[in-house]
Amino acid sequence: MVDWLTVTSTANLTREECAQRAAAVEPEAYRLHLNLSTAPDATAETFTSTSTIVFAATGDQTWVDVIADEIERATLNGEDLDVSTYDGARLPVPGLQERNELEVVARCRFSRTGEGLHRFTDAEDENTYLYTHFEPTDARRMFACFEQPDLKARFTVRVTAPAEWVVRSGQAEVERDETYLASGSTATVTFGPTPPQSTYLVALAAGPYHVAEDEWSVSRDDGTEQIVPLTLLCRQAMAKHLDADDIFEVTKQGLTFFDETFGFPYPWGKYDQVFVPEYNLGAMENPGLVTFTEDFLHRGRSTAQQREARAEVIMHEMSHMWFGDLATMRWWDGLWLKESFADLMGYHVASAATRYTDAWTAFVARKSWAYRADQLPSTHPIVATIDDLEAARQNFDGITYAKGASVIKQLMAYAGADAFFAGAREYFARHAFGSTELDDLLVCLEEASGRDLQTWSRLWLQTAGISTLRPDVTRDGSGAITRLVVRQDSTDPTTGEQVLRPHRIRIGLYSPAGDGLERTGLLEVDVDGAETAVPEAVGSTAPLLVLNDDDLTFAKVQLDEGSLAVLRERLSALPETLTRALVWSDVWNATRDAALPAADFLDLVIAQAPREPEGALLRTVLERALVALRDYLPADRRPAAAERLVTALDAGMRAAEPGSDLQLIWARALAGAAGDTPAGSPLARALLDGGAPEGLEIDDDLRWALWTALTAQDAATTDELEEQLRRDRSMSGRTAYVRATASRPTAEAKQWAWQRITTDEKLTNDELRSLILGFIAPSGAAETTRFAGDYYASLVDWWRARTQTMALILAVGLFPKQPLQAGQAPEDNPAAAAASAWLEANADAPAGLRRSVLESRDDLLRALRAQEAGAATTGTPRR
Repeated sequence: MVDWLTVTSTANLTREECAQRAAAVEPEAYRLHLNLSTAPDATAETFTSTSTIVFAATGDQTWVDVIADEIERATLNGEDLDVSTYDGARLPVPGLQERNELEVVARCRFSRTGEGLHRFTDAEDENTYLYTHFEPTDARRMFACFEQPDLKARFTVRVTAPAEWVVRSGQAEVERDETYLASGSTATVTFGPTPPQSTYLVALAAGPYHVAEDEWSVSRDDGTEQIVPLTLLCRQAMAKHLDADDIFEVTKQGLTFFDETFGFPYPWGKYDQVFVPEYNLGAMENPGLVTFTEDFLHRGRSTAQQREARAEVIMHEMSHMWFGDLATMRWWDGLWLKESFADLMGYHVASAATRYTDAWTAFVARKSWAYRADQLPSTHPIVATIDDLEAARQNFDGITYAKGASVIKQLMAYAGADAFFAGAREYFARHAFGSTELDDLLVCLEEASGRDLQTWSRLWLQTAGISTLRPDVTRDGSGAITRLVVRQDSTDPTTGEQVLRPHRIRIGLYSPAGDGLERTGLLEVDVDGAETAVPEAVGSTAPLLVLNDDDLTFAKVQLDEGSLAVLRERLSALPETLTRALVWSDVWNATRDAALPAADFLDLVIAQAPREPEGALLRTVLERALVALRDYLPADRRPAAAERLVTALDAGMRAAEPGSDLQLIWARALAGAAGDTPAGSPLARALLDGGAPEGLEIDDDLRWALWTALTAQDAATTDELEEQLRRDRSMSGRTAYVRATASRPTAEAKQWAWQRITTDEKLTNDELRSLILGFIAPSGAAETTRFAGDYYASLVDWWRARTQTMALILAVGLFPKQPLQAGQAPEDNPAAAAASAWLEANADAPAGLRRSVLESRDDLLRALRAQEAGAATTGTPRR
């Protein structure tokens, strides 16, 4: 029997021990054979994995990482190893020679959590599909390996699977042998050896996938040519939703851009992209076989914003073929070396090389993820200290991605785009197929730009916390500016020290023009220090100041009262979409900081959103309105505000141009909010009963959202939900049905959902998320508070018994909340006090678990402070 408490410890590799192993072993090649012939049989829970590792060693012993039900046998240089020493995560390997060949035969488990080799059986057609996800350290769930990014090797993958299946890996197929049996034919497919790569980048997809093919080619000025085969794969049931033309077009545009700009030919042979179900994230950059969530294949009509978002992710993952796959961070504290750059490239290349030229507007919304993360107690520098794997898993966060991208964008402007890309080209040339650290990149960028980047790196990459910029403006009786100072405030919360960073910003000056606004001035300013005077602004009568116009830096901007007064009347009249997005972001940050009452934010949305013409920005604004309603508005004001909001959403939908993206965005927002108030039920019923406005198609996803809203108000019957499930037996339909059922605001429904969530370990990752979303529906809050004690009593057990992904879904998704009561301090709120008590009593709990509770408590306290401020103010912004 495996001692799972021991496994929890030994599976959590530390940086120190991995550094020691890297100094002692040097892998050269892996030969993997995976027998997946029984995968279609739902009763077959495991598969046979044979791993052969050829490696050099300087010490006499090491270990390999493998998470399996059983190690059947292992040999080192032809001699049997004692597999009884296997603890469920590590297999000790003693008796090493200078050159070694280790073979491990294991029974590994098919995953239902999206970690390792995930198996999905489609209820629509009973087809079974497999795909892998290994980052950061789940390759060991499929094969024995040295599971750390710096121990690169060449991988030759061989797979035995049903003969009719499509089987893909990172390299092209080089051999195929079929075996004909009475029980069903199998094929053994061998793929060519990869270039040197990390274990987490090995990839596999197998099943009766639908396939679309194309190719990209280039003829370069130096006379070289290259042809890259392109393939798209998805489930058969999703084939009708695969927008192959658009995806191939974007893919080719990206490959052309990177070929020209990075100056290093695409190094992985082919370029497959597979869209898969039950995926835990947006996409993964496996070289030669990039994996995407099939949420990017839209079941209904897609909006331009949805297609743009897909293009941005395609470019993000493609940039990883160089940043991350070709040159890989040595350890996970260098995660930013790939993710910050890829996040930036996703928006930069979409804007520069595709028809989605407004990508930078979407980036403004992306930065809100970073603003939140950088104000949490768990904030960290972009170049973080990652002591172990649990910390690595949780640093795939807004700081590593969105803040890092913002800072690298500033670096590109600081060094110059030409110098930036010249430095990147030199970085790839020096470190191709190797492992890198911070200085490896900075040296290349310094050489290319001629700038000293050490101070810049220390202030931006190696300190934590967010800078706040605030205009201090005085005017004379005519409204003309007599003095403008930009004040900067920033403290590194990890050290308590003041950190005043250099910011290159543009200050937009806006004045009324008819019913609109026009930019009457644009001042470029270097902010450096606590106070920066802007004498160029003196004499301007522009009533609206937009700090960081054009979005050049990463900082939270506070609005002066005069500017806010203008925005209340004319925000939607700002002429540039990017400027409107930045101002909406500033207003939203003020709401989160309790400087602007949530009621004022909702007033602004209801007044200004109907005039917003850009779909991506409208969607962001409407989503934030719902968060303001649910989290930041005082509880006693929510019923009236919810009714007012859904009425405005219905009006916005009906006023929008028939068949337009805006109409669909308003309709989706209405469906999302209708479950918060009884006033939403007749509006939802009207849409379902044929009362949709001209041009609006009620597709499957929108239909389920409306039925979920009705169920959340206990305004839909069980029979009606079951009829909808009979109508839509797809994966999306089944998870939507589960969510709707759990949304019913009754004690019985919440008890049923809690039991399934906490005891049914056969739930997939998507099923678990859907149940939790239904369980926490706001309309049923009164029935869920009684589970708070069970939540805290179960946390440690969840962490020990579940994979980290599933444990985090439970810990974060089920975190108990309660609104602030009159006269109650936020810290005395029962939900906040319970979280504080658990943290105090469980100081020795796993760090990753404590971090999830700490972050959830901080989000709750922020919401409670906003509720407190909203109850105490009359609408005047606070400082």
